[in-house]
Amino acid sequence: MFVITADQVASRRDADRTGALVQVLTERYGDQLVLPADQTAGDEIQLVTRSAATALAIVLDATRTGRWSVGLGVGAIRMPLPDAARKASGSAFIAAREAVGTAKRADGRFALRAEGDPRAAADLEALVRLLLLLRERRTEPGWEVVELMRAGHQQKEAAALLDVSPAAVSARLKAAMWRAEEEARPVLERLLAELDAELDSGLPTDLAGESGTAAAE
Repeated sequence: MFVITADQVASRRDADRTGALVQVLTERYGDQLVLPADQTAGDEIQLVTRSAATALAIVLDATRTGRWSVGLGVGAIRMPLPDAARKASGSAFIAAREAVGTAKRADGRFALRAEGDPRAAADLEALVRLLLLLRERRTEPGWEVVELMRAGHQQKEAAALLDVSPAAVSARLKAAMWRAEEEARPVLERLLAELDAELDSGLPTDLAGESGTAAAE
């Protein structure tokens, strides 16, 4: 399974943003979480999912503003599941805890750890971090058009909604490196799912549970 732990940056000098992030992520991914998004300690939140695609999407959303350090842990969760993430245990939680500590000092404020497979985790971490650094360079006009494209609009529709020319939309998408991100995301999702499945195959049933069956959803 995948555990995402996010810790607010410079929380002592900033407003508490945990509630707002929990609400946003719950609205977008609530039905894809194994346990509800949970505020575990102060300015930290935790999410659990079986889906590699959901895990990556949450990482991308949480890191977008630069206000969060995000750790992704891949591994086992002890079964049966409790009613809250803060009560759960297993190697995925330990990995996520180590990852978020590393993320606070890392480019892109992201790190990934996996039970028993540091090389695979390091390789994936580097690839995800490259995508995050690409997204950091995106301007607000770039984000506007990217979000419209991800919502399913065609370029001509996006141009009309933004009251700009289709050529301007095309230029913004190129500057935002939209196609590069769209090509990278399914590859990263597949690699995350494969890592999860590989780890799950060697776990005892009280730890593995059902994580491997849905990892690639």
